[in-house]
Amino acid sequence: MIRVDRLRFGHPGGALVLDDIHFSLESGEVAALLGPNGVGKSTLFNCIAGHWRPSGGRVFVGGDDVSSLSHRERARRVAIVPQDHVPPFAFSVADVVLMGRAPHVGDFGTPGAVDRDIADAALETIGISRLAKRDYTRISGGERQLVLVARALAQESPVLLLDEPTSHLDIRNQLAVLEKISDLAGVRRLTVLMSLHDPNLALMYAERVLMLSDGHIAADGTPESAVTSASLADVYGISASVVEADGRRVVVPGRRR
Repeated sequence: MIRVDRLRFGHPGGALVLDDIHFSLESGEVAALLGPNGVGKSTLFNCIAGHWRPSGGRVFVGGDDVSSLSHRERARRVAIVPQDHVPPFAFSVADVVLMGRAPHVGDFGTPGAVDRDIADAALETIGISRLAKRDYTRISGGERQLVLVARALAQESPVLLLDEPTSHLDIRNQLAVLEKISDLAGVRRLTVLMSLHDPNLALMYAERVLMLSDGHIAADGTPESAVTSASLADVYGISASVVEADGRRVVVPGRRR
């Protein structure tokens, strides 16, 4: 469903942010992208979504070069949850989620009953129906993040990119959202790529882990093979142990090198 082929990206006049990035993700696969702040995770997402044009290489979504697709077709194939989003107007939460239906509505059309039903179902799936009538600008950062996840689900795109979806959430909501996304990926055959700060969440919810360092993929494989003491030292510059606890692997960080 996603194929990134020798991707390179650099801003005009600047150094390369990404260099020779190459990987593929299948339908129904849930992958976590790990790496330090500023390493290029958001840049990679913008290239996959077709928002930014690579300096070299190509990105394919559903078998087509994403640069050849119209804005509407890209949105039908790829939904993205950004790190932060502050709308210019105080839309209701229900309306923000309904905006996810835009790719499926004609240029001069308005959302119909089916679109509203899909948006309502997305709110219920994420567990925030109670917020539907609240102003999006008057809810907490964590609640806004949940609204953006619901909007992405309402978009009904086969590819879901989540850029640090747990960054504003408390631990209960982190686990709830990632568990729901993991379940939906299996049921709806979604291809999910999510950037995470905590490697323990990747070990819990991802089937595959890609670690990004210095513009390159430093590790790519199952969580068990990719998240190791050696890879954590190489990518993050920390001393950490990966141990067994309650039947699963857990990262226990040590001191920063």
